[in-house]
Amino acid sequence: MKHISEGGHYKPLQQEDIEKIHAASLQVLAEVGIQINDPEDAAIFTSHGASVDNDIVRFPEKLVLKCIDSAPSEITLYGRNGSPPLSIGEKRVYYGTGGTALFILDNGTRRKATLQDLKNISRLVDHLDNIHFFLLPTYPDDIEQKEDIDINRFFAGLDNTNKHVMGGVYTAEGVQQVIEMSELIAGSSEALREKPFISFITCVMDPLLLDKEYSRLMKQIATARIPLATPAEPMCGTTSPVTLAGNILINNVDTLAGIILTQLVSPGAPVLYGCIGTAADPIDMKYLGAPIESALINAAAAQLAQYYKLPYYATAGISDSKAVDGQCAYESAMSNLMCGLAGANYIHDAAGLMEFAKTVSPEKYVIDNDIIGMAMRAIEGIEVNEKTLAFDLIKKIGPGGNFLSSSHTRRYLRKEHYIPALSDRLNRSQWESKGTKDTYERAREQVNEILSSPPRSIIPEEIRKKILETFPTIRSA
Repeated sequence: MKHISEGGHYKPLQQEDIEKIHAASLQVLAEVGIQINDPEDAAIFTSHGASVDNDIVRFPEKLVLKCIDSAPSEITLYGRNGSPPLSIGEKRVYYGTGGTALFILDNGTRRKATLQDLKNISRLVDHLDNIHFFLLPTYPDDIEQKEDIDINRFFAGLDNTNKHVMGGVYTAEGVQQVIEMSELIAGSSEALREKPFISFITCVMDPLLLDKEYSRLMKQIATARIPLATPAEPMCGTTSPVTLAGNILINNVDTLAGIILTQLVSPGAPVLYGCIGTAADPIDMKYLGAPIESALINAAAAQLAQYYKLPYYATAGISDSKAVDGQCAYESAMSNLMCGLAGANYIHDAAGLMEFAKTVSPEKYVIDNDIIGMAMRAIEGIEVNEKTLAFDLIKKIGPGGNFLSSSHTRRYLRKEHYIPALSDRLNRSQWESKGTKDTYERAREQVNEILSSPPRSIIPEEIRKKILETFPTIRSA
């Protein structure tokens, strides 16, 4: 199915609500401020007119608006070898993987994720057409040195999928290695910046805090002019007020603080407004990944990103279920649909993630691929014109007629109707003759079929050899 560009049909906020949140955000930034933990940040902010007192920086409105205007309104993220570019901005919608899950469901049994699992997931996602980008979804337990994590995770992605690869990062050395590796693949530093097929994530800590390590990584990446998402993850009732509006306000302030820092360090640096807002469980106040309130928060944040004319990194698709079951499907479907209809641009966590974002499932990637396909069809909406109304055809066939054999039906059947790759639409006798397989079993078959084929390297062999010689800590086997 073709990618449809425009969401924005669903609007949980009224225009006056957006303006109230914006005004309150400017007030928080000016009066409450953001805690900073790096003296270098203090020097940067004060040199541009902010005030710093006891590690709290306060921003004048003029500076905030200047930095928002400095950030690009659109960012194009590229894949390789024919993978279509993603034009991130306005109300265009793309879905992808996400998380930094520690575990994987292996034939239904949870175990710690390994580097090989990450490679397998990369290969799997490369075959799932409705998943538009690959955000590195797992943390490999078998990589012991923190300094080796970034280069190994990104190599696993770049070597196994043509889709755009994004990831969280852990060390400055790792960031530099990933950039240098990507420049080798691109052919030059300039070629990578012109068509970036990698991007990074550095989180802003909430509430109202710029972490020292993350802010340094943020500045490093912004200076390198590699696309960067700066999300916050406020949680209703713990790191933000329990109200959804209060959560959205904290998220807006935090992610704007990250954008301000990037633009002061490197004006015009490609940065995505981010939101991972969620809610605590009202029963015991633990973290939840999939409450419906999270979908509301992330859909509302899409409207704020559109208000600021900033590309938007959103969150949807997580389930809190521990099994690939009905709950797993309906939680993922609800948030993916709501955020897509709101026009969220770059929706991460949309596939594969479950159990409070701790675990991934290969089968869930396949199921979510269909969920995303259905969501994209809903986002497309209904095209009404002379050809789709088909008045002349209706007049020709007339009362009691049949449209099955018309050329109009053949022309529009697949264009107008999404055909799922996984869903069962057989009649009962056909279903029984094929073994009465449920959704999980059919998904498992697709996983096995894709992963049973011999692995192939996406990176050309000569470049791959040079990368492995340059970065000996990469585990290529």
